[in-house]
Amino acid sequence: MFATRRLTTTIARTAAVQPAAFFHSTRPAFVKVGDAIPNLEVLAENSPGNNVNLAKELGTGKGLIIGTPGAFSPACSATHVPGYINHPKLKDAGKVFVLAVNDPFVTKAWGESLDPGNKSGIRFLGDPAGEFTEALDLDFDATTIFGNPRSKRYALVVENGKVTGAFVEPDNTGVDGKEKV
Repeated sequence: MFATRRLTTTIARTAAVQPAAFFHSTRPAFVKVGDAIPNLEVLAENSPGNNVNLAKELGTGKGLIIGTPGAFSPACSATHVPGYINHPKLKDAGKVFVLAVNDPFVTKAWGESLDPGNKSGIRFLGDPAGEFTEALDLDFDATTIFGNPRSKRYALVVENGKVTGAFVEPDNTGVDGKEKV
C-alpha cells in the first residue's frame, strides 16, 4: 500500500516538472514567412573552396533564393530558371541566387549555359550534400530520379535576412512559381 502511494506520488511529481514536449518525432514545417535564413557555410560558388553564407549575403537588403531539384534537369533548364533570368522585374529583386543539390562545378557550368556572360547577375550555387536545403526542410527523396535527395522547387523572397515570401511547389512536379514572386 505504501509503496503504491509513494510510486504514484513520485510519478505525479515527475510529470509535473518535466517539459510537456521535449521530444519530437516529426520534422519541422517548411520554411515560412518570418524565418531567418540558415547561417551555414555549406553552399559553394564555382568551386568547393568558394563558400557562400546566404545569411550573411542577405543579412541586409532584398534578395531572392530560387531552389531547384537539379542542374541541367529538363524543366529547370527549359522554363524554371530561364523564367527568372528573363523576368522584367529581376533587377528589383535584389541579390538573386539559384541553388541546386549539385556540386559547384556543375552549377557553374549550368549558370554559364543558361546565362552566358552572367548578364542577369544571378549567382548559381551548389549545395553538394543538401545541407542548406535540409535546413529549410525543402528536401525530398528523389533517389529514383536523381539518385539522392534533392530540393523542392521554391522561391524565397528575403529582406534583411528574414523570409518575407515563401513559394514552394507542393508536389515536386510543377514547373515554377516565378509569376507569384
